[in-house]
Amino acid sequence: MGKLSTHVLDTTQGKPGARVRIELYFMNDGQRTLLKSETTNADGRCDAPLLSGDELRVGQYELVFAAGDYFADQGVTLPSPRFIDRVTIAFGVADASQNYHVPLVVTPWSYSTYRGS
Repeated sequence: MGKLSTHVLDTTQGKPGARVRIELYFMNDGQRTLLKSETTNADGRCDAPLLSGDELRVGQYELVFAAGDYFADQGVTLPSPRFIDRVTIAFGVADASQNYHVPLVVTPWSYSTYRGS
């Protein structure tokens, strides 16, 4: 059975993104359904998979990270409005029996992601 997980890495400070708010949505015909809200732990990860087993299904998802709030809480001087604020990663799950790890590597000026396992 597959699972969905994430983590946040703050490359500005070279450390995990602790206490980042994350929302997970399932997309269906343009409609967003909130599945879960989490906050990362001290290691920049969620304490458990976001979805696992029968919870993970084939389809389109969005992860929304409150990156701007995280950097403001870290004392980083940010412009107004923030260049990077809420980071949305839209991705698809084609095989719910596999593991999907969707991390966020972020600074106040850029971000990237990749599919891990």
